[in-house]
Amino acid sequence: MEDKDIDLSEIPEVTAEQIAQATLRVGGKPSSRSKVRVNIYLDAEVVEYFKAEAGGRGYQTLINETLKESIRTKGLETVLRRVIREEMKVAG
Repeated sequence: MEDKDIDLSEIPEVTAEQIAQATLRVGGKPSSRSKVRVNIYLDAEVVEYFKAEAGGRGYQTLINETLKESIRTKGLETVLRRVIREEMKVAG
């Protein structure tokens, strides 16, 4: 079965409020929601892209938001796939 064949219509949407109340865990351990200063090297084209996309706000904020969204999407997708597989095994 392919992903497109899975019926997700009975799974409720996760709201922004639910995500805001959730505990972020990394490697199973709770993680702080505070910001941490880091120094990283990014490709010049990546920095230029985010500067152009950011407009009036800070490009670093946009990079941070993009990374957080990627984490949320990947994490949620992984959990949903695991639950669906488990349910399909039970259903036979």
